[in-house]
Amino acid sequence: MTVVTRFAPSPTGRLHVGNIRTALHNYLFARKNDGKFILRIDDTDHERSTAEFDAAIREDLEWFDLTPDAMVRQSERFALYEREFERLKAAGRVYAAYETPEELELRRKVLLGRGLPPVYERKPEDEPAPEGRKPHWRFRLDYDSPIAWTDLIRGEQKFDPKLLSDPVVRREDGSWLYLLPSVIDDVDLDVTHVVRGEDHVSNSAVQIQMFEALGAKAPNFAHEALLVAAEGKLSKRLGSYGAEHLRAEGVEPMAMLSVLARIGTSQPIEPMTSLAELSKSFDFSTFGRAPAHFDPHEVELVNARLLHKLDYLHVKERLPPEATEQDWQLLRGNLERVDELAGWLPVLHGETDPPELSHEERLLVREAAAIAERTDWAAEPWKALTDQVKAATGKKGRELFHPLRLALTSRGSGPEMAGLLAAMGKERAVRRLEAAAKR
Repeated sequence: MTVVTRFAPSPTGRLHVGNIRTALHNYLFARKNDGKFILRIDDTDHERSTAEFDAAIREDLEWFDLTPDAMVRQSERFALYEREFERLKAAGRVYAAYETPEELELRRKVLLGRGLPPVYERKPEDEPAPEGRKPHWRFRLDYDSPIAWTDLIRGEQKFDPKLLSDPVVRREDGSWLYLLPSVIDDVDLDVTHVVRGEDHVSNSAVQIQMFEALGAKAPNFAHEALLVAAEGKLSKRLGSYGAEHLRAEGVEPMAMLSVLARIGTSQPIEPMTSLAELSKSFDFSTFGRAPAHFDPHEVELVNARLLHKLDYLHVKERLPPEATEQDWQLLRGNLERVDELAGWLPVLHGETDPPELSHEERLLVREAAAIAERTDWAAEPWKALTDQVKAATGKKGRELFHPLRLALTSRGSGPEMAGLLAAMGKERAVRRLEAAAKR
């Protein structure tokens, strides 16, 4: 069996962190099993779906490198839905219903008031249709066929169809609701695994009977625990936290994906440099049932750790043209964003403004300038310089190293000074020490 998964967003907005997680898990499972990953654009809602959001979804997936093997749009498949709908209608598995939303809500309140489950009550088949009212269409559940499946995350699942309402699959105006077209697509596209949030569990129960009514085998299901913000409920901020935000902040896509692949599982979150690396360890058996807590700060931390692993060729196109591989190797361990490297290039190859130093610090730096002038730069200039300055001044620890760092880089922190000093060269280092001593 060839594994086929699908990601089915509606083009009514940009992808946010929850959507991206679903897309990622479908992609990783397909790749791990040498399968196929399909993008299905669920654009049956003409009023809210837009071409702009359609394009944005595809652009965001491309930025994350979650490139689908195939893509379909539901708006181009209405003929298929119509054919299968007519087949179900002829078999008596879909039927016309005429209640208004107000009538349904009133009946729901009555049932709840009696302590009964608010399940839709079918009307007698011979009951005449109300005059002048168009029907909506419901799928007829088989009350005598218990629903059960083994979920890849939640384990054994059982539903009594008598406690479920016959779902509406088509509106009065002929437009489609989500449930039936999705099943028809999964059958037509040979989808073998449906990976989505646990809020779809009851939908899956209903859809299993739809697969059976169409004479098809239901796919395997994996219902993930929902994503929540670290402080609790998924906030509106996270609802807009996606590729657009990450690009603006200069966050690496693999930092986000490294977090989303592992949160809610028993596996540790580690910075991974490729989707191929992530897919090797992807396993639904490691997923827990508790909500998956997402913290944007964790993405920031993973991003910094990821930069420390990335090689020069991975980032070359995003670096200033004058930046060398040696510069990247030297600076990457101190960066949180790739674009921060540009701010360090003047330290290595350009000029910096002399810092404000105390009188004691200027005396130390003046001594350091004289020592640097006669130091052999071919060996280990930072060790030679600090050893001699320590011997000449008696300073050590922060009193020794901090003024030298300030004088040489105009910054109070940064990468190891040994590498910086060797890269900036003797002439530039002496010039900066002398300028700092005079200020």
